[in-house]
Amino acid sequence: MTSSHLLLPTRRGFLGGVAGASFIALHPFSARAAANEAHLRIMETTDLHVHVMPYDYYSDRQIDTVGLARTTAHIKAIRSEATNSMLVDNGDFLQGNPMGDYMAYEKGMKEGDLHPVIAAMNTVGFDASTLGNHEFNYGLDFLSKSLAGAAFPVVSANVALEAAADPTGDKTLVKPYVILEKTVVDGAGTEHNVKIGLIGFVPPQIMTWDRRHLEGNVTARDIVETARAWVPQMKEEGAEIIIALSHSGIGAAAWSDGMENASIPLAEVDGIDALMTGHSHLVFPGPDYAETPGVDAANGTIHGKPAVMGGFWGSHLGVIDLMLSFEGGEVSIVSHASEVRPIYERGEGGAIVALVESVPEVEASVQTAHEETLAYVRRAVGKTSAPLQSYFALVADDPSVQIVSQAQLWYIAQMMQGTAYEGLPILSAAAPFKAGGRGGPEYYTDVPAGDVAIKNVADLYLYPNTVRAVKITGAQLKGWLERSAGMFNQITPGEADQVLLNPDFPSYNFDVMDGVTYEIDLSQPMMFDRDGNVINEGANRIVNLQFNGAPVTDDMEFVVATNNYRAGGGGHFPGTGDTIIFEGPDTNRDVIVRYIVDQGTINPSADANWHFAAMPGTTVLFDTGPKAAEYIGDVKGVTIEPAGEGPDGFARFRIAL
Repeated sequence: MTSSHLLLPTRRGFLGGVAGASFIALHPFSARAAANEAHLRIMETTDLHVHVMPYDYYSDRQIDTVGLARTTAHIKAIRSEATNSMLVDNGDFLQGNPMGDYMAYEKGMKEGDLHPVIAAMNTVGFDASTLGNHEFNYGLDFLSKSLAGAAFPVVSANVALEAAADPTGDKTLVKPYVILEKTVVDGAGTEHNVKIGLIGFVPPQIMTWDRRHLEGNVTARDIVETARAWVPQMKEEGAEIIIALSHSGIGAAAWSDGMENASIPLAEVDGIDALMTGHSHLVFPGPDYAETPGVDAANGTIHGKPAVMGGFWGSHLGVIDLMLSFEGGEVSIVSHASEVRPIYERGEGGAIVALVESVPEVEASVQTAHEETLAYVRRAVGKTSAPLQSYFALVADDPSVQIVSQAQLWYIAQMMQGTAYEGLPILSAAAPFKAGGRGGPEYYTDVPAGDVAIKNVADLYLYPNTVRAVKITGAQLKGWLERSAGMFNQITPGEADQVLLNPDFPSYNFDVMDGVTYEIDLSQPMMFDRDGNVINEGANRIVNLQFNGAPVTDDMEFVVATNNYRAGGGGHFPGTGDTIIFEGPDTNRDVIVRYIVDQGTINPSADANWHFAAMPGTTVLFDTGPKAAEYIGDVKGVTIEPAGEGPDGFARFRIAL
């Protein structure tokens, strides 16, 4: 591979920079390059999730917090100022917003078609990418047709079509790695060739999350064991610098087989020089990983090796600076630095301030698909008699979750007719997907009464999951709800203004179970930790659990309508993993659309089938979007009042237990 400013547009895109003499003045790191030393900047995007345009298809408006078109402004700036640069993507580019669903479910991919996100990535000019777990959501055929249009290599070492005794003998789904020959210019203006190896990894949990597409077709290996096998071979083939494209988060320090977030032990693999991380939708370097063992969150290293995580949806560009030394025919890294460049910041009062403008060529590359997606999401499918909003979804029974549960119950009741399970009580488990958190104070469902369009259904249900049903016992039902109750901190009776929500617990694991009634006793400790491990065997947060007004006993049997992720064991809930009795061909979104069409007008009013157990003299605080104030009077089963401003643009509310 030649230096970035010399590459042809058909290979590198149309945004290659020019050699940047000005870079020395702008960046002291590069200015330190001497004869036989070259500064190389490696840029990373990760978890783009089809966000090319700075547009929120759910709210149908332009926004300043997302979009590869915006991130590319940073990429262009670096190419114009850096003598030597590379650009990689770290996976999860093919799914994640309505444009992705439009391509998969409405338009489809035929042989020779160019997927819009691939068109955008070609335009920007990526050197390589890896696969993320969401690349598999639409099946292997769709993935293959989409990747066929990429003008850059896509690598992933731990997904095999045919597994051998050793990873190096596997027939992998895509290339396990690629070695790119890069020409770099040193501080004296002399060119050097360096062979840079790029190897990709994806969480092996794809075999659970997308079982319907992958079981019997591929296998997924442990990330670290795969790296240990392939990296020595890359060295033997001449790779002088090896960069891991780890679509895996920065998790536990100690390695265990099959880890989802394996980037820390991956950094310990001999021969890996730098890591691109992702999957967790966080930022590194930065405070998200302060005090994490093996990690320097300020300087951006994992076990002393440079690493980055560039946010999500194009929110940040990750940048690793390497100072390469060429001495005695050997290439070595003599110093390094890591940083992230955001596309926006929050100003006074949490207002969003754009830091860059979109690059027109990138927007133009997806303009047709963007317009088709807008037409797709604006189609009305029915009406709602009441607003669908999720501002209070984590603290009270909620209309946005209720409508998902109603649709799943409606569908599974039909599917159970004529089966051995007909006659068993049917429950429905659903979780709030848009509930603030890392998505920010605008990241909530908010659909006014009236017409319901596909964009609103996509807003209610973010993921292209398919419907599943499981058969569980009353004991497993209790355990399922105990797992969900990890959403909340333990609360001391009689104390005021305690923090209610557990910040380490994702909202998509807060399943509300419709069809039973129950209370959550916050004075009790949580039974499970974030990862589903039992930490308090005797914990009893779920109290007064009843079906049809009578207590649920351990031996009772229920059918639970849910999705493929949860039914297959995603989130490690009791009663999941090996209890599936029905696998639907339909996505949960499609079922919601059909339900709305069938009903004509839906009534999403929450029925307050769950609430917190009374705790006199006790109050708790939680943060939600500022617009929640408009709906405070609609919340059932809980007493809520405003409590001022929260951090980062959120509003704070108080609950009297």
